Amino acid sequence: MKKVYKDVVIIGAGVAGLRAAIALEDTGEIVILAKDELIESSSEYAQGGIAVALSDEDTVGIHFQDTINAGDGLCDEEAVKILVEEGPPRITELIEWGTTFDKEGTRLAFTREAAHSRNRILHAHGDSTGKEIVRALLARTKHIKNLQFLPKHHTLRLILSDDNRASGVLCIDEENHEIKLIHTRAILLATGGNGRVYSVTTNPALATGDGIAYAFEVGAEMMDMEFVQFHPTMLYLRNAPPFLLSEALRGEGAHLVNMKGERFMHKYHHMGELAPRDIVSRAITDEIIATRSHFVFLDMRHLDSDFLRVRFPKIYHSCLAYDFDITKHLVPVHPSAHYFMGGVKTDLHSRTSVRGLYAAGEVACNGVHGANRLASNSLLDGIVYGARAGNAIIQDLDSLPLHNSLDLPPVSDTGIDPPTWIYFQNEIKRIAWHNIGIKRCEHSLLQAITSLNVIEKSFPQEVIPSRLLSESRNLKTVAKLIALFALLRTESRGAHFRTDYLNRDDTHWIHHQSYSKNSIEEILVSIL
Repeated sequence: MKKVYKDVVIIGAGVAGLRAAIALEDTGEIVILAKDELIESSSEYAQGGIAVALSDEDTVGIHFQDTINAGDGLCDEEAVKILVEEGPPRITELIEWGTTFDKEGTRLAFTREAAHSRNRILHAHGDSTGKEIVRALLARTKHIKNLQFLPKHHTLRLILSDDNRASGVLCIDEENHEIKLIHTRAILLATGGNGRVYSVTTNPALATGDGIAYAFEVGAEMMDMEFVQFHPTMLYLRNAPPFLLSEALRGEGAHLVNMKGERFMHKYHHMGELAPRDIVSRAITDEIIATRSHFVFLDMRHLDSDFLRVRFPKIYHSCLAYDFDITKHLVPVHPSAHYFMGGVKTDLHSRTSVRGLYAAGEVACNGVHGANRLASNSLLDGIVYGARAGNAIIQDLDSLPLHNSLDLPPVSDTGIDPPTWIYFQNEIKRIAWHNIGIKRCEHSLLQAITSLNVIEKSFPQEVIPSRLLSESRNLKTVAKLIALFALLRTESRGAHFRTDYLNRDDTHWIHHQSYSKNSIEEILVSIL
């Protein structure tokens, strides 16, 4: 086992991890572990844009209120205040570092998405905003001499010191199959999302909930895990890979129609197609059931064809590859798992409940998104709280000495059976989609927990240097957490909808849920 010594380990190379690294550029030796290639992250797939109050018609106060409204009573107001107030200077930095947002003439071009009351969404190359921001951040990090990138390094486990501090990262270099133990003073989780817990998702293959599972195993508190956002419009084709059709399409005037060709969103919400995502996703699900179909359609035929091709080039060409011309054809769509409001509980500086461990971006939860994230606040969250994480680590680093001696869990290289773990992964995803998906109830949630417990018994206790097995374990952990948190919240709120508790209950549930591994084990004993 190779031993490496670094001051800070950042796990994840999306916008949160890269922005934190930039904040840390004058602080010790830093390494970024990327599970895949550097350009492959959840941030890369963010099409719609990044929300920020920079237009003449907008203010941070209006952005604040729209975010609060979307969060359905559970946003942490201080976290939202930080997001909207620190957003404009962070975006200005991105522009100074070479991010090329789209313009109308010499002015930034802003568009609107669901639940926004103003045009405040910046976009780049039409529908490749996340990719452009990652490009600019990577270019900026090239000037950081104390920063090392390690692509294709999959983390297997976080290691605690004898004083319960996050002090090591056990990982595998998949290029040469070498196990590494990185001794470190601080660890930042910037691992992105968990969408691959579900069988239907817009998330990339690497979004297997790794950061949440790592943090949970070392005793960090989890928060709001019941709140999973399902994006209303994923391209629905049986032979096509999952592909997101950005909400910005509806922001520009696209309609949703059912199998009868009827617009239906006005029956469910006064904002129609621009209602919050949870409402649109449930409305589509209801229409699918009512018309006995598998999908509804996104209709853009009434929009200017030249405008669509220029504004949404990636979407236009991707659909064209499957014989759908979005300027001429109805496009079949279906909701899919997209974003997690919950995650590793942090304070407003991205510190977790475990000393030396930090989290930023989608893996983290400080309450900024409440029960339902406002569209295009995700990239802003990663940028703002990624910078805050870097600054917090700078403040704390002197009090976090390096541990040269760490107790390692047993490591074995035997017992790998890829077909078995692929089967278990598919079972976990199926259980999650059918039992803890867009609509849940006590019966489905208990069934999910019971089925996941059966699968859990098949996992080995020791650490096995296999990405496939590690990701399977992480998917199981995250699915079980979602099911348990959803079971305990006996109401419907935001993205959490229970058919046996249809109403929002502010008398009993106007608060967050947060639990650590020990408390969750006690709860499971009491309910099973």
